[in-house]
Amino acid sequence: MNRVVIRQANRLDLPSLEWDGEYTHFRRLYADAYNMVEQGNAIIWIAEEDGNGLIGQLFVSLLGNRPELADGVTRAYIYGFRVRPQFRNNGIGTMIMHAVEDDIRERGFRQITLNVGQDNHAARRFYERLGYKVVEPDPGRWSYIDDKGKRRDVLEPAWRMLKDLR
Repeated sequence: MNRVVIRQANRLDLPSLEWDGEYTHFRRLYADAYNMVEQGNAIIWIAEEDGNGLIGQLFVSLLGNRPELADGVTRAYIYGFRVRPQFRNNGIGTMIMHAVEDDIRERGFRQITLNVGQDNHAARRFYERLGYKVVEPDPGRWSYIDDKGKRRDVLEPAWRMLKDLR
């Protein structure tokens, strides 16, 4: 494995978040998230490896329209966290999470929340190893406008997880 750098994304990174077309349907979501970054209400993190480019990404909402997830003062919300399959199980996800948790703590937040799919047992175990606890179920209903302007409704039943950063 080459050198991995964890850093906050900039506007020029947005096309790379689409992972060579796999996530093109999220193009508008990514642009909206970056607008939130520019307003100071979100952060987008990326992991890059020399010679391989973007290999991981994670979004943080500092202030959102659901205060139980991110209230702008004490609680931040992690979402859209992924590591390219060929780079998993090499510690990259843990590196990203530690960088994000350190940053969130330095910003004065006391808790981080996230949702993990109820059927994603490996991800739940990963978060539990990092100290996250299941606090409640989440219906996982959300929608977005895809890159072609079509509304997509999503149903992903999830577990809400919480980590106390104090």
